Amino acid sequence: MNDSGVVKDISRSRVIIALLAVYLSWGSTYLAIKIALTELSPLFMMGIRFFLFGTGFYAYLRLRGAPKPGRGEWLRSAVIGTFLMLGGSAGVAYAEQWVDSGLAALVIATTPLWTVLFAGIWKRWPNRLEWAGLLIGLVGIVVLNFEGDLRASPLGATLLLLAAMSWAFGSAWSQHMKLPKGMMAGAAQMIMGGAVVLFVSLVAGERIAAMPSWRSVTAVLYLGIFGSLVGFTAYTYLLSRVRPALATSYAYVNPVIAVTLGIAFAGERITMIGVIAMAIIIVGVVLVAFGQRT
Repeated sequence: MNDSGVVKDISRSRVIIALLAVYLSWGSTYLAIKIALTELSPLFMMGIRFFLFGTGFYAYLRLRGAPKPGRGEWLRSAVIGTFLMLGGSAGVAYAEQWVDSGLAALVIATTPLWTVLFAGIWKRWPNRLEWAGLLIGLVGIVVLNFEGDLRASPLGATLLLLAAMSWAFGSAWSQHMKLPKGMMAGAAQMIMGGAVVLFVSLVAGERIAAMPSWRSVTAVLYLGIFGSLVGFTAYTYLLSRVRPALATSYAYVNPVIAVTLGIAFAGERITMIGVIAMAIIIVGVVLVAFGQRT
């Protein structure tokens, strides 16, 4: 095998490892958010998670010789971080005050569908297979609206759908912005996005009424280590290497993981309507993923 073949194999292996890291880490964060919410406010909890772990990761990268982002890169990181951290992740946490973690993951599973659609803004319109996946996925969303828990909480359902759209738009836009290189992009977005979420938390009047238990603290630490450092940095790497819809393909694995964990450890349930909607949405997202190859 020549050198170019070795490089291609290494790159392919790194992409696969990054995908697995995102699948496993983010699939479990929905339950961790639900646990942390028992004692912590959603915006404060997510803001402190991103800001502190982003700052720590930034310091680590600087010690390893990574270049410091310029002013323009910080500003662009703030824009993308706002869509991803505030609109996306914090939106999910806020909605999980009323919606089970498994259902939240199922709604967020639509992210790749919106990503494909938003990519058209930059003249990268879906191909036929991606359009088919998009339409099937939208049918799944319609079916999901008949799920009792979502109908009982229209605000939670709306916030989740907006969170999926915000994350998708930020992901698509990030590929057309000059952001810090490598892992520094993830660190900068976590710092700036986390700061924005903390500011919104302050304006919203969120406060810590009492010292949280170790259970909640451990949940936040888990979110920071696996959701932010492992998951988000792997996701940032994928966005720089593959098309957005493939980078967001975690969405058809995460619901299965999240629903299973929610049933096993949080006493959650999912109705047959939810199972049917999950199957339809996953089929749609799989078609989108396969559409990347054509």
